[in-house]
Amino acid sequence: MTPLVLLPGMMCDARLFQPQIAALSGSRPLMTFPLVTQGSVQEMAAEILSNAPSVFALAGLSMGGIVAMEVVREAPDRVERLALMDTNPLAEKPEVKARRGPQMKAVQAGQLRQVMRDEMKPNYLADGPHQGAILDLCMAMAVDLGPDVFLRQSRALMDRPDQTETLAVYMGPSLVMCGREDGLCPVERHQLMHDLLPNSTLQIIEEAGHLPTLEQPNDTTAALIRWLEAP
Repeated sequence: MTPLVLLPGMMCDARLFQPQIAALSGSRPLMTFPLVTQGSVQEMAAEILSNAPSVFALAGLSMGGIVAMEVVREAPDRVERLALMDTNPLAEKPEVKARRGPQMKAVQAGQLRQVMRDEMKPNYLADGPHQGAILDLCMAMAVDLGPDVFLRQSRALMDRPDQTETLAVYMGPSLVMCGREDGLCPVERHQLMHDLLPNSTLQIIEEAGHLPTLEQPNDTTAALIRWLEAP
């Protein structure tokens, strides 16, 4: 059984995938990498490749998807299959880079909670009965990881490479998935990745925003199982 490596988003840890880990842990080996010790996407990918099994399935959400694409760029033969969730294959736009400077200064000044609260706008999530609990969990993960991780991850995202060519030549079975209401990484960005990947399926999760793993865990897990079992 091919091991599954899960890569969480910025200021998230394995709790982002709690429902999927609970559902899948009885059927295959699972690993998560929290992406907290390195300061660039390339260094994060190298750390994963140093510690992951020789061949594995790879799934990343948001920043985790960005790092997953770099893993595929560096070692495509080790990634049996790829799942990209609520993420972005493009380099960071200048206007987004420009917003990171003030955020980083605020976090250095001890305002991590305030920055995260501003960034975790409820419109990143679809309306639903669990929205408040999911935002609370996001805040808990961010506070536990702390300001140094925020700064390292911010720098990594600012300097990330464009991965469109990486996707265009990756032949493994691929899943491109996002929440229908994701305002941060919209559906059109996922259509682009689906169009680039030669062997991919596009899955839109209804009534979900940027974090479908938590917003619609059953639908997300079902899509991942279909991807893992695809020939």
